[in-house]
Formats: sequence, C-alpha cells, structure tokens
Amino acid sequence: MKKSIRGAWGLSAAMVLAASLAACGNGGGGEGGEGGGGGGATGGSAGKIAFLMPDRASTRYEQQDSPLFKAKVEELCPDCEVLYQNADGDANKQQQQANAMITQGVKVLVLDPVDSTAAASLVGNAQGQGIKVVTYDRPVPDTPADFYVSFDNKKIGSLIAEDLIKHMASEGNTDGGLLMVNGSPTDRAAQLIKEGATEAVEASDHPILASYDTPEWQPSKAQDWVAGQITQFGERIDGVVAANDGTAGGAIAALKAAGVDPMPPVTGNDAEIAAIQRIIAGSQYNTISKPIRIVAEKSAEVAVQLLNGETPEADATLFETPSALFVPTVVTKDNVKEVIFDGGIYEASEVCTGEYKKGCDELDIQ
Repeated sequence: MKKSIRGAWGLSAAMVLAASLAACGNGGGGEGGEGGGGGGATGGSAGKIAFLMPDRASTRYEQQDSPLFKAKVEELCPDCEVLYQNADGDANKQQQQANAMITQGVKVLVLDPVDSTAAASLVGNAQGQGIKVVTYDRPVPDTPADFYVSFDNKKIGSLIAEDLIKHMASEGNTDGGLLMVNGSPTDRAAQLIKEGATEAVEASDHPILASYDTPEWQPSKAQDWVAGQITQFGERIDGVVAANDGTAGGAIAALKAAGVDPMPPVTGNDAEIAAIQRIIAGSQYNTISKPIRIVAEKSAEVAVQLLNGETPEADATLFETPSALFVPTVVTKDNVKEVIFDGGIYEASEVCTGEYKKGCDELDIQ
C-alpha cells in the first residue's frame, strides 16, 4: 500500500531498488555539457539527462552522487548522455544551468535544488516544455515534480537526535542543554531534518538552549554561531544536534577552539570521510549512513524509465509527488566498522590515515 505524506510529513518504509532496465531512452542527441557521460550504441536513439547538484559545501556531490549517477545511466542506457552541473550554492546560477540544459535538448532533468522555493519556477518551466523532472535529495514543495528520490529526511533528524539523547542518558545526563545547528533555511530537506530533530528533543527533558539555520550549510557559519553560543551558555552546553557532517565539523572546531573539555557529543549526517575520522577519534558522536549509491542509482533508473515513457513505481507521496524514500542507518563508534567498512562504503586506506590510524587499529579496522 502506498503511503501519503503531507502536512505531518509522515515516514516511509525503505524501498528496494527496482530491477535494472534494458532499454535505452528516446530523445534527440547532441553535444554534451560539463562532465557529460555516454557510451557505445546498443540500439535506440540517444537521450540527454541533466543532473543538477546544488553546491560544493558538501563533498558528496562531486565525489559520489555525480559519478554514481552517470555510471548507472551508462549501464542502463549506453546511448544516453548525462549533462552535469553544480550550482555552487547559487540559486540564480542553477536557474541559468537549467535553462542551458533545456536549450541543449534534455528530456529528463534531475534536480537537487539550491533553494527549494525558488526551484518551483524551474520545475514548472521544464515541465511546460515537456521535460520530466526528478527532484533529488531535496524536495520542491510548491510545484509537484514527476518523481522524488531521497532518504527520509524527517526520519534522519529524529534518528540523530534520539540517538544522542539515548547516549546522554547512558552517561547519566537526562536534562542537559542542547544546541540545534540546522541546515540551510532555503533547503526544504534541511527543514524536514530540523522538524524531526526538534520533535525528538522536545519529547525529552533536554532544553534547547538555542537553534540556528546555517546559511547554505556553510561549516564556517556554523562554527561562528557555535562560538557565540559557547560565550553565552558555556558549561550549560551538554550536546549539539548538528544537521550534517559539515555543520558538525564547524561546531566541533568552535568547541575545540574554546578549549571545551570534555567535548560534548555532536551529531552529524552524510557519513563523510572527515566525519568517520572524527567518530573514530571520538570528537563526533554519530552520523547517518545513507549510501549515496542507493539514491543515485535509483534516480538513474527513474530517469531512464521516464525517458522511455514508463511510469516509475513509488512507495510514497510527498508534496503531491510520487516518491521513493529510503530509511538510513545511524553510525557511531560502536558500529562504524560494521556499517562503513564491512559494508563497503569506504576502504580503511581512505580513512585510516595519519592521526586516525591508531583509532582504526583499536577498532580492528583494516
């Protein structure tokens, strides 16, 4: 049974990836854009798919999302061409990139918006010209896309906060003050994470000392804000609910610069290499493992299906858009070896370098 997720942003069960597709998409060929992919012909016309990512504040888009998406499209449709652009956190630039993609004749546009509200006109414009739109990771609430693929962002917020609260209780702290370092105010996914985390904290006895929406997810801005809160609240800060690993890194940098010892537990999200290193070293408490391969490959499957005139199967509806929402996994020092390394997300050689080698050895990460 499909689930409808509307005003209360209800949760979705995990969805199994669809079976690989054999056919290539229909559509016109032409010159590729920056980072275009493509392969040898196996029959059928080439189809262009745009893949527009929002920023470089998070390393994942360049290192994981883009190459994984391109590789899956190549597998499913060798004659298809992926045109990739990154907006560098600039909504106007992303609009220009989308317009350029439309001019180049893309048939499907996969969009991770810089600004979820501003992107409504982008979605509408593309659809008005017969282009299918897949929203990716961050939703566009005001204009329904043709499909949405993401991890369950509200669930991410509740998971990281609930895990932090449980950890603090295990150490005898059931009512210590927390800082909320949220994501970008223009990112609707960030607001869903914030909603889930805030609800979890409000259901506990931990007071929220202060809450901050970090512009453009910039770690430096998170660091500056946390530094100010340390000056104001000092020893009353017993934990930090940070919405992703970048803001977690900024918070931790501020705590270290202020000489805070012991370090209060800090949450995160995205399982970036730097965050895994901090968890191994003990300066970050948790993160979220949401293997980018899952959403990147699912989005590639959906894009090729739409290119072929097929209707992708949804397991949920979010903002009136058929959706595939996946459930992530919380990672702490207790399970980092199993989830991250035994699970094949990273190799020890990528993480266990320099000062982190000792910690990896202690956790038998090899």
